[in-house]
Amino acid sequence: MATKQQDQFNELQKKNLEAAMRLAQMSIENSQRIMELQVKTAKDLFEEGVQNAQALTTVKDPQDALSLRSKYAQVTTEKMLACAREIAEITTKTQSEFGRLVSEQLTSGGTDAFEAMQKMFKGMPITDQNAMGSIQGAMETARTAFEQMTRAQTEAFQAFSSMTAPKGKK
Repeated sequence: MATKQQDQFNELQKKNLEAAMRLAQMSIENSQRIMELQVKTAKDLFEEGVQNAQALTTVKDPQDALSLRSKYAQVTTEKMLACAREIAEITTKTQSEFGRLVSEQLTSGGTDAFEAMQKMFKGMPITDQNAMGSIQGAMETARTAFEQMTRAQTEAFQAFSSMTAPKGKK
């Protein structure tokens, strides 16, 4: 009986490890996307800055120089805001996916743990029915509390995701 329980707990640990590895992989992939976006934006801005500096050297009229600088500042601001929006979208999507995976893991892991504990208690030589009823009642209370916490956690992630969503994309 102890070997079977150990196998059940080993299986739970394996599932938790797999979930943690999925979360870590997702985090790495999204960090890479954000870094690539930042590098691309910086490279584009640098190239445009060089072009703008070259264009400014040929301008004779101060009014034209001011106009060129204003245009470059506007383009730079738009590119940086677009980059920030894209990072916010990646972050929001990642948070939502993290929330979904964590919630899924909590739900399945909790259910698996409760089932393993119930099997363990059923295999015990308890002759007092009141004691067995008390144990089952406690297990049911714990399961209900766990389900309520899972629902609350899911609602909190959904609320957070809707608050961090870019305007117009809710």
